[in-house]
Amino acid sequence: MNQYVTGDVIKEMRKQKHMTQLQLADHLGVTDKTVSKWENGKGYPDIALLEPIADAFQISVTELISGNRIKNENVSANMLRSKFYVCPICGNAVHAMGDAVIQCHGVQLLPEEAENSDENHMIFIERIEDEYYVRIDHEMTKLHYISFIAATSTDSIQMVKLYPEGNAEAHFKVSGIKKIFFYCNKDGLFSIDVVKGIDDREKSYDDTQERRELEKTADMLFSRN
Repeated sequence: MNQYVTGDVIKEMRKQKHMTQLQLADHLGVTDKTVSKWENGKGYPDIALLEPIADAFQISVTELISGNRIKNENVSANMLRSKFYVCPICGNAVHAMGDAVIQCHGVQLLPEEAENSDENHMIFIERIEDEYYVRIDHEMTKLHYISFIAATSTDSIQMVKLYPEGNAEAHFKVSGIKKIFFYCNKDGLFSIDVVKGIDDREKSYDDTQERRELEKTADMLFSRN
């Protein structure tokens, strides 16, 4: 079992937030007995729970792992230094505001370096009212798929986990989103500015079907005369 955060840290942070074990458990979707085991050193939370735990304490994953709150630092600046860590064995992904020491399945994870999206990883972004609809033109087989899509602003992040044989798409609240990240299990992390993603979609928009419908309607009208 991998130790990312000690039970003492969880207990201390929980008490600082004046939360009971049951309240923390309800937030995480586990039992209070599970939280008690963590705090007593009889087990450790799964890596996938690091972000929810940090969210419950209103701190970053980096702060949770180190056990120290980051003081006198601008939160926006931290978010702009966001980094993603992905386990090559189980595929779990963790987001941290800056460098962090994270292990999974005995492997120390290194931060992923994002590349610009390319022709093999085309991403299309469309704004629909107060949401961005994000779609990636990519296969979703058990061997080759997109494992998550994340949207970052200067002070927040939204992350959607994807699964093989599902759809490579997600919806995000606009909320000042500046950049979209997504992870291919074979080719790694990619990113694109939201504005560029919208522009690319408009340039590649195929209106063939619309034109066919208009032509069909015109034929029907003229055939009646």
